[in-house]
Amino acid sequence: MSKNMPSDSSMESNSKAFMNKKQVISGVVFLMFGFGVTQFVPSVEIAWVSAILILTIYLFAFEIVEVDVAAISIMVLLGLTGLFAPLIGLDQALIATEDLFDGFASNAVISIIAVMIIGAGLDKTGVMTKVAASILKIGGKTEARIIPIISATVAFISSFMQNVGAAALFLPVVARISARSGLPMSRLLMPMGFTAILGGTVTLVGSSPLILLNDLMLTSNVALPENQQMEAWSLFSVTPVGIALVATGIIYFVVAGKFVLPANKADGLADSQDPMNHLKQVYDVNYNLSEVIVPLNSLLVGMSLDDVETDNKVRIIASRLPNQGSSNISESIARDFLIGAEMSLGIVADPVDLDIFVEKFKLDKLDKLDKFSEELSDINVGFAEIVIPPGSKFIGKSARDLWMRKVFGIAMIGFHRNGKTMREGDDIRNIQFQAGDTIVCHTYWKNLERIEKNKNFVVVTTEYPRAEEERPQKVKWAALFFVVALSMILFTDVLLSVALLTGAIGMILSGVLKIDEAYEAVSWKTVFLLASLIPLGLAVETTGTAKWIAEEVVLLVGGADQWMIQAAIAILATFFTLVMSNVGATVLLVPLAVNIAIQVGADPAVYALTVAIATSNSFLIPTHQVNALIMGPAGYRVPDFMRAGGIMTILFLIVMIVTMNLVF
Repeated sequence: MSKNMPSDSSMESNSKAFMNKKQVISGVVFLMFGFGVTQFVPSVEIAWVSAILILTIYLFAFEIVEVDVAAISIMVLLGLTGLFAPLIGLDQALIATEDLFDGFASNAVISIIAVMIIGAGLDKTGVMTKVAASILKIGGKTEARIIPIISATVAFISSFMQNVGAAALFLPVVARISARSGLPMSRLLMPMGFTAILGGTVTLVGSSPLILLNDLMLTSNVALPENQQMEAWSLFSVTPVGIALVATGIIYFVVAGKFVLPANKADGLADSQDPMNHLKQVYDVNYNLSEVIVPLNSLLVGMSLDDVETDNKVRIIASRLPNQGSSNISESIARDFLIGAEMSLGIVADPVDLDIFVEKFKLDKLDKLDKFSEELSDINVGFAEIVIPPGSKFIGKSARDLWMRKVFGIAMIGFHRNGKTMREGDDIRNIQFQAGDTIVCHTYWKNLERIEKNKNFVVVTTEYPRAEEERPQKVKWAALFFVVALSMILFTDVLLSVALLTGAIGMILSGVLKIDEAYEAVSWKTVFLLASLIPLGLAVETTGTAKWIAEEVVLLVGGADQWMIQAAIAILATFFTLVMSNVGATVLLVPLAVNIAIQVGADPAVYALTVAIATSNSFLIPTHQVNALIMGPAGYRVPDFMRAGGIMTILFLIVMIVTMNLVF
C-alpha cells in the first residue's frame, strides 16, 4: 500500500457527505412510497402502522441512527399515538399503554441475557484454550482436517449461545491455531464465522430470532381463532434443519474452500516466530523498534508527541532522561508529553520514515536498544491486532477521543477497514471506530492482557507472554450449571428464561463469574433492540396490518405451490436481513408469514419458523455482526464475502426449504 495514502479525514468526510445525500434521496423515496401505501389501505390504523413499518425499515436500512436508538424511537412513537390519537384520526393508541414495555419482561429478552452470561462463564474457565489445544492435537496442521473440526466446534458452541459471542470467543482460538499450524487466518476465519451463524439454527436458544420466535407466535395467537392456535416450538424442534445447514456449510468449505476462500495472504501469514511478517502480509505494516537520543540543539526539544508523530509518521512509545531510573513507557505516555534535551526515545516506525525523522531533527540513532533493552524486550512488549466488535461502546469514537495510548496503553500504528489499511501519518487517530475495524498497535503485554477482559475490544493476537487469570478450578461448576440449565429446558415445563437464568445465577453464586463480569457480558444494545421492537410486532398483528399485507401477497402468489410460497418468504427474509438486523426482520415478517400461511391453508407455525431460520442467511455482505468481526483480522474484502457467501446463500435456501418440507 502506498505510504502516501490520502488522509482518512478527507475520506471520512466524503463518505459522510455521500451517505447524507443517499439518506436524503432514499428518505424521499420511502416517504413517497409510504404516502402511496396509505392511499389504498382499508383503515386508518393500518395506514399508520404501515407508515411506521416503512419508517422502521428506512432507519434500519440506511443507519440514520444506531439500530437500538431506532428501535427505542419506534417504541416511543407507538406510545405517543395514544396522546395524539384524535389528531391523527385514531380512536385509541396503536398499542395499549400497559403492553408498550412488555418486551423488557419478555421470555425472549431474559433468555438472551441468560445465554450471554452462561457463555461468559464457560469462557472464564479457560475452556476455549483447551479447545484450541484439542483441535490442534486432533486435526494436526492440515487445512482439510482443521476446518471441519473448528467449524463443528463453533457450530456446537453457537447452538447454545449468541453466534457473535461464539465467534468472538473463538477468534483468538483460531488465531492461536493459525500461529501454531502455519495456516493463514484468511483460510480459517470465514468457515468459522459462517458456521457460527449456521450453528445458531441448531437449537431454539442459538440466535435472537429463534429465541424470539415463540413469543411472536404467542402474540399472533391473540388474533387467531381457537382452531388455528400455534403451539410453541421446543428446544430441539429445529435441530434437524440446523444440523443439515451446518453440515452443508462444513462440506461446502472442505470441498470448495480452495476455490472460494482468499489465498493471497497465505505466505508467512501465521509465522509465530515473526509477527511482523504477518502484519506486513496483511496490513503492509513493516515497523521496527529503535532507540534515539535527542541532542541539546535538536529542534525536537520542547515539542509534544502530538506535534511530532503524525507529520513524521513515527510513534514514540517510551522515553527516559539521562539520569532517570525508570522509563515512561507506552502504558502511561500521553500525546501532550513534552520531549526534553538529551532524552532517550523508544520509537516504532518504518525504517525509511525513521531515517527521514532522524535526519530532520539531527538525532543520534543507536544500532540497538540500550536504555530500553529490558523494558522493551519481546517478553514485555510487542505488536498486536485488536478488533472493535459489534456492540462496543467505542463505536463512533476515535482513538484521540479515548486517549487510547494513555488510558489503554495502545500505541496505534495501523488502522484497517473494508480492505484498506492506513498508517501513522494518515491521521488514523481521528477516525471514528466502526464495528469490525482492526487496530494494529504496539503495546505492553500486560496492557494487552488487561484489554482482553474488556468487552469493547476483541484481541486477535494470542501468542504472547502472559499470566493467565482464568479460573480453571471453576470448570466443574460451569459445566454443572450449564447441564442443569439444559436439563431443565429438556425435561421440565419451566419457562426457557427461568431455566437459563438458573444456569446463569448458578455460575455467579459458585464464583465462576463475578456479578460485575456478568453485567459486562450482556450486550445491552441487543437487549434494548429486541425489547423495543416487540411492541411493533404486536401492533402489526393486532391492528390487522399483517393480515392485510398477507392478503395482498396471496393475491400475487396464491396460485403457486406451498413450497414455492415458503421459498418466497425465505428469500424475502434473507433480503430483509441484508439491510437490517435479523431481529428487526423477524419481528416484521413473522406476523406476515403467519397470515400468509392461514390464507393458503398451510401450517402458520412452520411459516413462522421459516422466517426465524431464514434471517440467519447473512453471508453475502459483511453486514452481519459475525462477518464484521472477522473481516479485519483475516484481511477480507467485500468481494470475498460475495464470492463465498453468494454460493452459501443459495445452498442455505435450498437445504432449508428441502429439510423443512421433509421434517415438517
